[in-house]
Amino acid sequence: MFKQKTAPDVAPRSQGRTMAASTFSVFGSDIRITGDVVASADLHIDGHVHGDVTCTSLVQGEGSDIQGAIKAETARLSGTVRGTISARDLVILKTARIHGDVHYDSLTIEQGAQVDGRFAPRAATSAEDATVVSLAAS
Repeated sequence: MFKQKTAPDVAPRSQGRTMAASTFSVFGSDIRITGDVVASADLHIDGHVHGDVTCTSLVQGEGSDIQGAIKAETARLSGTVRGTISARDLVILKTARIHGDVHYDSLTIEQGAQVDGRFAPRAATSAEDATVVSLAAS
């Protein structure tokens, strides 16, 4: 009388992909981290980090403070950074206070942002590094 339905043969959505590709981590304003942060996930940091930050995408809150280098594909900074920044797409918002050199492929700076450091496209810094290495090898 009743016919049992069979479940369709559908692969789970995460099959073939790493779970880290779809994750997002938040460090709240009450978080203080001493040490390097390395993540394959996107990060939103509202707290304080005393160490280097490496991730795919970084969003920094206004009250956040990062003391260390930042390496990310994309970064949107609105807090204080004391260290070198290297990002493919970088947005520095008006509340940001940057103390360090900035390396980028694409750069947007809002009026009012403060940067105490040098700006250089990442391609130019890579070429300079290659020249220094080749001169040292000679």
